[in-house]
Amino acid sequence: MSTPAGARRRADAVRNRQLALEAATALLSEPGAALTVEAIAKKVGLGAATVVRAFGGKDALLDAAVSGLLEPVVRRARDLLAETTATRALHVFLRELLAFQTAHHGVNDRLGGLDLPATTALRADLVRAVEEMIEGARREGTVRTDLDPRVTTTLIGRTALAVAQAQPPSQELADAYLTVLLDGLRPPNAP
Repeated sequence: MSTPAGARRRADAVRNRQLALEAATALLSEPGAALTVEAIAKKVGLGAATVVRAFGGKDALLDAAVSGLLEPVVRRARDLLAETTATRALHVFLRELLAFQTAHHGVNDRLGGLDLPATTALRADLVRAVEEMIEGARREGTVRTDLDPRVTTTLIGRTALAVAQAQPPSQELADAYLTVLLDGLRPPNAP
């Protein structure tokens, strides 16, 4: 029994889409790798037109790849908030977020000017989750209340990115950052 031509084309399209997505995700993890449709296509042995057809363009492909990286991070933040205290969630998540940023910090540098709606939405969800951790920890009395939570979230994000970009990567620097940050977030006169 033969497969109808339309079903084969759909199966090929699904396979090509997955191959292009995997190639884009891999290239995002390679420092200095070109993020062009041609480079993505070459990595998996597809034509550039096939890659464009699969996603409708480079922006949509990279949005799918980056959001694929971010979605588990956002889900982890939400899971931590549901499973433990806000203070514990914040401590655990900051360590994991720093590890993620260390592995993927180059992604931000290569996405300027692209239209990435799914990625933008996930970044906003991530910021909200961290703000919820900070607010919860403030209510628990373990994070100072004299700093605006948005300022604290920005401080955490920008400083963590700077630590993640340090070359060569340094676990000692990451640990020192977390120690100083968490000590600095503790309310004055807290044990």
